[in-house]
Amino acid sequence: MTWTSTDTQAPAAARRRGGSLLLALITGLLLASAPLYAAPAKAAAKESCFDCHSDKDLTKEGPNGTTVPLFVDAARFGGSVHASLSCKTCHAELHKDHPGDGNPVPKVKCGTCHTEEDKVYQGSIHGMSKAMGASAAASCVDCHGNHYIVPVKQTDSPVYKMNLSQTCAKCHANKNLTDEYKMKYPQVASQYQESIHGKALLQKGLIVAPSCNDCHGVHDIKRTVDRSSPINHANVAKTCGKCHVTVEEIYNKSVHGQLLAKGDPRGPVCIQCHSAHQIETPVSGHFKAGSDMVCGKCHADRLEHYRDTYHGKAMALGKANTASAVAACYDCHGHHDVLRAADPNSRLSPANIVNTCKQCHANATVSFTKYAPHANPMDRKNYPVLHYVFLVMTTLLVCTFSLFGAHTLLWLFRSIWLYRHDSKQFREAKIKIQEDDEQFTRFQPFERFLHILVVTSFLLLTVTGMPLKFYYTNWAKAIFRFFGGADVARTLHHFGAVITFLYFALHVSTTLAHLWQRRGFLKDPETGSIRLSRVFTAMALPDSMIPTRQDLKDFVAHNRWFFGKGPRPEFDRWTYFEKFDYLAVFWGVFAIGVSGLIMWFPEFFSKFMPGWMINVSLIIHSDEALLAAGFIFTVHFFNTHFRLEKFPMDTVIFSGRISKSEMLHERKRWYDRLVAEGRLDSFRVKDEWEAWKGIARSAGYIFFGVGLVLLFLIIFAMTSRLAH
Repeated sequence: MTWTSTDTQAPAAARRRGGSLLLALITGLLLASAPLYAAPAKAAAKESCFDCHSDKDLTKEGPNGTTVPLFVDAARFGGSVHASLSCKTCHAELHKDHPGDGNPVPKVKCGTCHTEEDKVYQGSIHGMSKAMGASAAASCVDCHGNHYIVPVKQTDSPVYKMNLSQTCAKCHANKNLTDEYKMKYPQVASQYQESIHGKALLQKGLIVAPSCNDCHGVHDIKRTVDRSSPINHANVAKTCGKCHVTVEEIYNKSVHGQLLAKGDPRGPVCIQCHSAHQIETPVSGHFKAGSDMVCGKCHADRLEHYRDTYHGKAMALGKANTASAVAACYDCHGHHDVLRAADPNSRLSPANIVNTCKQCHANATVSFTKYAPHANPMDRKNYPVLHYVFLVMTTLLVCTFSLFGAHTLLWLFRSIWLYRHDSKQFREAKIKIQEDDEQFTRFQPFERFLHILVVTSFLLLTVTGMPLKFYYTNWAKAIFRFFGGADVARTLHHFGAVITFLYFALHVSTTLAHLWQRRGFLKDPETGSIRLSRVFTAMALPDSMIPTRQDLKDFVAHNRWFFGKGPRPEFDRWTYFEKFDYLAVFWGVFAIGVSGLIMWFPEFFSKFMPGWMINVSLIIHSDEALLAAGFIFTVHFFNTHFRLEKFPMDTVIFSGRISKSEMLHERKRWYDRLVAEGRLDSFRVKDEWEAWKGIARSAGYIFFGVGLVLLFLIIFAMTSRLAH
């Protein structure tokens, strides 16, 4: 066969085509098999790491002599989100001769893959603190973990919503860290757990309840001063409004929300009223009990005068974690919907205020709403009537205590002078008075019974009323705790008032009955008609408590005796200072009783008097009660018990009798009158008094012992307030 040039080229071309096909086939096979070779390579790399790190005892020495475990659980790692990655993916900067190089393990850079999250983190308080050298600032692994990171929504993830608060608490409940970095809320973990949010999430499992990240953010957590922070003052309402949508809408329309919208930093936001992490249900007694103090942080002047009302005092004296059944600030002003009173939608607008008051006072009227819940008696411009009533009562207090305080001191100094100049005669006279067996009736059983009612009701009223006046003292709070709170104390105070009205009614009835028995004397002998002048004469008998001209003479003579300018006056059955005590009780029962009734039944009395009369009644009631308590526990106690010749106690009010020696020493005019009238023997007594006088003395010591304690507490409260 003969080959031509054409024949020669054909086989060569065929060989080239065959070689190309073969090369393509081999290349395709190699490319197809590449993943099969790569996966084993990565697995082999990971397995080679586990050759060492599967050892549970593998450790290394950390900083400050600590031991760092190097064990990695391969099974758990296989369930993590990074299971498909090789160790070198995260630990890319490990040296080739690891672990024999002795170099520290380079830190993992999560930002290599999680670029966007890392960028956000770097601008957060954690990232910025880290950049400034705060080594303990939280990094990725502190929140997410390291080798065993699982999806966020997986229940065993440390950043799963149910677990997040405990994860954050690893740093924010660590006292060493909170002290080192001066964290604002070192108790945040426990506070959150006890809050309404924490209990809803952690105890009730309500996944809709907020956890840390709902308020603070996730990777972008920032300080409150950062304007972009969700917890910045300007953004708090919006942050809370993510859940409390309707509340935010109402708040935005309120006077507080309007201030915030204007950029005014005085506009309070949610956390200022509800706190940041200790949020509790508003219906709890603890929340209500402390709400006035919350409002008072901004409205200090209003709080001060709110505390002057029964509402404020009862709230301040309430039991711990319990609110008294009185109005708090938000009961009148609203809570999220606080508006100016001039706003038609305000709870305090003329159209709405009656219904607001009716929340507690069902029979409230327009007149009742004239009561001033923040009245300042010192403000003559806005409260002129209250101001002048306050001045009158203060003048009465000062003048009464000045006059009778001087009277008491002069008497005390005169008694001490007499005792020092002739102590033997003084003691002998005192013993004779106490041991004299010849005795005469001074108080009838009915009069002694009334006095027992006076003493018991007065002490009950004082011990339940004075804590309200001095509500800011610890002793006032202790007394109310002893009684079981403001509600119980109020009931006991009302009971004491009923006893007061009872003995007053009994005494007036008997006085009128005696006057009725002498009704014939009231008529003019010539005309037969009743004359008012004869009424006074009939009442101003020597045995009555009505002051006469003789009492004025005795007062002058007694004061001359204080200075050694005359003899001691010889009194009748009643002295001028005893008559003053008697009339003071009459005035006190009227002033304290009427004002007390107005405050007890304000809705009824406001039907025919303006509501500000309740404010007037409070001033009169409070100051008159202080006058009565102070006078009884000082002047009256001295006149009756603490004079040197009477000390430590005069038991006449219990026994009803007085010795002849004492009559001749102190009430000779009465003795002489009884002798002249031939009635002395009708007053002579001798019975079983000696058998039970010990019991009477014990009761007396208890009565005025309580009074002295209350006197000390009142003086302490007044001086401590003046000192501040």
